[in-house]
Amino acid sequence: MTMNQLKWLSYTTCLIMFLALLGGAIVTKTGSGLECGNEWPLCHGKLVPAYTLGSMIEYTHRLFSGLAGLLSLASAVAFWRYARKRRDLRVYSVLTLLFVVVQAGMGALAVVKSQSAAVMALHMGFSLIAFASALMLALGTKRMQEAGEHDNRLTRVPVSPAFRNLTWITALYSYIVVYIGAYVSHTSSQGGCTGWPLCNGEWIPELSGGVGIVFMHRIAALLLFVLIAVLGHLAFWKHKDHPELRTLGVCAVLLCLMQVLSGAAVVYTLYNEQLYIFAALAHILLIAGLFGVLCYMSVRVWQLGRSEQ
Repeated sequence: MTMNQLKWLSYTTCLIMFLALLGGAIVTKTGSGLECGNEWPLCHGKLVPAYTLGSMIEYTHRLFSGLAGLLSLASAVAFWRYARKRRDLRVYSVLTLLFVVVQAGMGALAVVKSQSAAVMALHMGFSLIAFASALMLALGTKRMQEAGEHDNRLTRVPVSPAFRNLTWITALYSYIVVYIGAYVSHTSSQGGCTGWPLCNGEWIPELSGGVGIVFMHRIAALLLFVLIAVLGHLAFWKHKDHPELRTLGVCAVLLCLMQVLSGAAVVYTLYNEQLYIFAALAHILLIAGLFGVLCYMSVRVWQLGRSEQ
């Protein structure tokens, strides 16, 4: 299997993983999770369900999740067989497969037996890791093809441990923010804070019920924006020897900024069902892209810290 074929396989896997993540978000936001009843993998006892909007949304998500599983399995086999010199790509492929299986299992359990909001938030988190792994696989394969098979033998000025640690902390913290956001959604607490950036017209509202959950998410998101702004600044201005890090830093800042704006849009469209679904989906997809960029950046600063490209 040629490197070009591996590249397109990784691209396809990443795209289908993205569609599966999008489908899961649509299922959550439209409340279609049990439109096929408490049955899995069949829908109301049928392989192809009767046409209703809710059942088709849920069943389409299942199909894309199944396709994502098959492609991640194909990627894992292909990269372990044909990319033996690239340990990082093989690890990405295995992580993609592992977390696709985990999130699919959690999704099936959620259908068969009701799960708590905390567990459902983890389901979203594992889906995000699966997509981030697929994105890292695609980006890593693209970089390897562009630079050549032996690009990891080239050396550059290594990144500092401080910048490496900041990148790792930011990536880990972004996952915590995602989990809190997913918890907001699964506890139906979106309406806890009216208005933006103030919460119910106050800088610090009364922290009870859904208000406390939403306010905690806002504070966590604000801190994440500060961390990414600092990370992007350092990547762009202090690492001119690493164009890739500069690009990743700029992408992280732009994605985070759009994420903040989409969060404001979610608040202001909360009671407009047609607009809200688009704002909420944009909010989820932007954080997926941001988390993927931060994960890939975390790996690259580790590799560059060892004076490897």
